[in-house]
Amino acid sequence: MAFELICEIEPPTKPDLKRVRHQIGTMSTIAHSFLIPDNHIGRATVSSVAVAHEVEAMGGRGIACLNSRDRNLLGFRRDLLTAAAYGVDQFLFVYGDKPASGNRTSDLTVRSMIEEAREFSPGLRLGAAASARSLPAWKRAADFLFLQVGFSVEAQLRWREAHPVDVPVYAGVMVLASERHARSLAAAIPDIELPEQLVAKVAADRMAGVEAACEQVLALRDSGAFDGVHLIPVSRYRDVESRLAGAL
Repeated sequence: MAFELICEIEPPTKPDLKRVRHQIGTMSTIAHSFLIPDNHIGRATVSSVAVAHEVEAMGGRGIACLNSRDRNLLGFRRDLLTAAAYGVDQFLFVYGDKPASGNRTSDLTVRSMIEEAREFSPGLRLGAAASARSLPAWKRAADFLFLQVGFSVEAQLRWREAHPVDVPVYAGVMVLASERHARSLAAAIPDIELPEQLVAKVAADRMAGVEAACEQVLALRDSGAFDGVHLIPVSRYRDVESRLAGAL
């Protein structure tokens, strides 16, 4: 099976899809499919289902992320109906970041979302996120897993060896765009390990984060341990595409 690169799109916070279309057009030379976050980092964004439909309209494959934080059961069923009307049939279900405004709902869990979606349509392809620590048994019922972003290939390989599963697993790779980005990431995800050497390199050279992420993608591919990567290029998608276009 081919090594897949799933590119995460930065979703728009305004009713304008121009930048999204540019990301899709640029990264389509190397991406097998695109993940669209859902109210990214706790902010309101254009619907992930709508953007996944836009990806499909441009000839790509979209994976709509849906979180349990922002919806009750009725709202979730509405999203599944909307996705079916748009022809979107791949989802990543997640818990969701702390919201910047409003409160978290408690009607759904990722587990109940998977169960509800299976009942709605057995043909849907459903994924879940895996932390760098344990892997609950119920998550093995997902059709694919996204391993939490990490910056150590060795640590990701150790996780993969410790968690044998029969579904595709995609390792999380993120471009550190700046030292400030690195610090905010560390504050938002306490258990993420950011190599200080990499942070220092990024502070001195704006391309260092791009180079490190691309090298990590290629190392993971060469390891043969993962089915692909979930790549988060943030605002550096042009640089990432330029670096990986001739290497993948």
